[in-house]
Amino acid sequence: MTVDELKSLADASAAVTQPCACAIDTYREWTRVPVDFPESHMRTVGTLVDDPYGEPTFAEYHPDGTTSWSADAPIAPRHYPYNRAQVMQCTVCGRCALRYVEAGGYYVEPRIRALDPRLIVDVPAPD
Repeated sequence: MTVDELKSLADASAAVTQPCACAIDTYREWTRVPVDFPESHMRTVGTLVDDPYGEPTFAEYHPDGTTSWSADAPIAPRHYPYNRAQVMQCTVCGRCALRYVEAGGYYVEPRIRALDPRLIVDVPAPD
C-alpha cells in the first residue's frame, strides 16, 4: 500500500463519527488488542509490508522524542513497527487501524493503533 493510499484511508476513517463496538478511534497509540475486540467485524484492506521475503528494519522514527507508546508518535510506514503492519477496516463503521504482532522471547502479542491522517509521514527507510 502506498503512503497516498494510506492517507486516503486515514482521511475517510477520521471522518467517521458514529459509535461502534470496534472502538478503533480510542486506540491512539499502539495497544494490546483487547480480548473483547470484535474480530469478526474486521477485514484486511492492505499491508505496509514492502517485501514479504525481506527482513524489514527495526529502526523506529521518532524525530520529536516520541516513543512507540506515544499517542502523537508519527506513523512512518517504512519504519518499525509500521513496516510489519496490516491495514484493517471495520465492516460496520468503516474506521481503519494498523495491526501487527509483537513477537517477544516467550510470547506474541497482537497490537492495534488507529489510523490518524495527521500523523502519517512519508520518510525513506533507513539504510
